[in-house]
Amino acid sequence: MTLIDAATLAAQLADADPPTVLDVRWRLGGPPGREAYQAGHLPGAVFVDLDADLSGAPGAGGRHPLPDPGALEATLRAAGVRAGHPVVAYDDGDGQAAARLWWVLRWAGHDDVRVLDGGFAAWRAQGRPVTADEVTPGPGDIVVRPGGLPVLDAAGAADLARAGVLLDARVTPRYRGETEPVDPVAGHIPGAVNLPAADLAGPDGRLRPAEELVAAFEAAGVTAGRPVGAYCGSGVTAARTVFALHAAGRTDAALYVGSWSNWVADPDRPVATGDKP
Repeated sequence: MTLIDAATLAAQLADADPPTVLDVRWRLGGPPGREAYQAGHLPGAVFVDLDADLSGAPGAGGRHPLPDPGALEATLRAAGVRAGHPVVAYDDGDGQAAARLWWVLRWAGHDDVRVLDGGFAAWRAQGRPVTADEVTPGPGDIVVRPGGLPVLDAAGAADLARAGVLLDARVTPRYRGETEPVDPVAGHIPGAVNLPAADLAGPDGRLRPAEELVAAFEAAGVTAGRPVGAYCGSGVTAARTVFALHAAGRTDAALYVGSWSNWVADPDRPVATGDKP
């Protein structure tokens, strides 16, 4: 299972040894998620910053490249993450930042991690307790061991687009090259198939049921035996797509962490536009 609902989490938080809860509220362009955390968060939750803690410095590797393993280990230990102990991640409710945290933890070798279904919004909607108290977690002892989930670089993404299915999780106008609000070049990786991340969610923003996800992925060409991976602008939205692929049973799905922001850093890499892969 990749998701946990608010009622189940509430029951687990009442246990003698509750899961470690991490607040990763974040929005592209701000405001900083820490401000929302300080205004109110789940009891016992510790804030982690997607930009500073779950990514390396932006540059040629992309806007949200992989974090340094040693720095990530220090951050997670400071947040109270323990080896073999369950972690629950939540964001405002769209699941993107929480999925990125889920993916980073899984990549780092920590398997017992869930995402709160519906995030902070779902927790509040059920009238569950929120606090602005400072949280001092107990010391963590996680050892970061990179490689828990498959990662694509630019060459690997190009190969996958030819030999398997490389899903572009961005909105369709960005895929077509009609607009590009963030990166310097518009278009998509040749051979990539557009499946906007929003198509994997229902009207409330929550992930669709597994059988609906399977159907959506099959319609995009994801079938048994064909390798699959995903990318977006900088590896955040696509982490949600990889999360959805896991929920649909494709636990082999790879993430191109650098994504489009890394791809266009090299002007020699080809760029496609229009509806076709």
